Amino acid sequence: MRVILFILFIFIVKSAFSQYPPAAGLIGSTAIYKDSSVFVNWAKSCIVKRGLVDISFSRDSLTTGGIELDVIGIADNFTVSLGDSGEAVVSFYPAITNGNGSDFAVFENSFDGKFLELAFVEVSSDSIHWYRFDAVSLTPTDIQITTFGLLDPTKINNLAGKYSALYGTPFDLQELYGKPYLNIDSISFVKIIDVVGSINNSYISFDSQGNKINDPFPTPFYTSGFDLDAIGVIHQRTQSVNELTLENIIVSPNPFVDYISSDIKGCGSYQLVDITGKIIFTDEFCDKILINTNFIEKGIYLLKVNANSKSGFAKIAKF
Repeated sequence: MRVILFILFIFIVKSAFSQYPPAAGLIGSTAIYKDSSVFVNWAKSCIVKRGLVDISFSRDSLTTGGIELDVIGIADNFTVSLGDSGEAVVSFYPAITNGNGSDFAVFENSFDGKFLELAFVEVSSDSIHWYRFDAVSLTPTDIQITTFGLLDPTKINNLAGKYSALYGTPFDLQELYGKPYLNIDSISFVKIIDVVGSINNSYISFDSQGNKINDPFPTPFYTSGFDLDAIGVIHQRTQSVNELTLENIIVSPNPFVDYISSDIKGCGSYQLVDITGKIIFTDEFCDKILINTNFIEKGIYLLKVNANSKSGFAKIAKF
């Protein structure tokens, strides 16, 4: 019995002092600079569902910092702010694939690598089924990390925002091997979800081990929450003839109210997808897409089109 208790004690002590890779620039860090030769591609599109400036104070004030185009292309410290519990769905063509080691990296804009705003990272092959990396936060939760409080990166794992601006936090798709409906060799979508760092049980976010995640809270500014800069691709699928992309998909009107249309030469199929990845409508077409949109709510959507052995996407909005 004493032996069992001793082993249990050692396990608890070891867990309490677990160390993950340190800040960018330090020995053992996994941070990847934006100009690294490991990056072969960058995000092609982004749809953001804004979160609140302060989830504990107002239910109708959304963050306004940045625009979705700030996420496209190489990390440059121009960001879109997600707000408390806000989300961004980012698309990639060709798809990200599972290679040796990390497969992509997420960039935030921490100015010093200590004031860190964190986010969960999920991936999907079909924009319907989503799987989250097992995030871990070992930051103490007895006292709230305040608005301009600091975090220790060695207490954080598999959470975006771990590193300073222009240094990406890497993620390895091999960790999600065996998930149903997920092809880790073909990841077309990455979702970034802001962590609400309040230790108040009314708003708290939990890591994969059931720990409360404590990060600076509140951040009651128009740039509230996780500030997404870019997502760099390290391993991507070899593009085949059947994976060529449709170019210049023009949807009108955009923004729209009661209908949308698009002229695309040839026959194929399309899907209308909301910000969560849910398919709202799907059908086939020849030369023209015409959709009655009276039945859908206001918001941001993605029109996914497949025709002539090619695929394409267009971001659209209903006002």
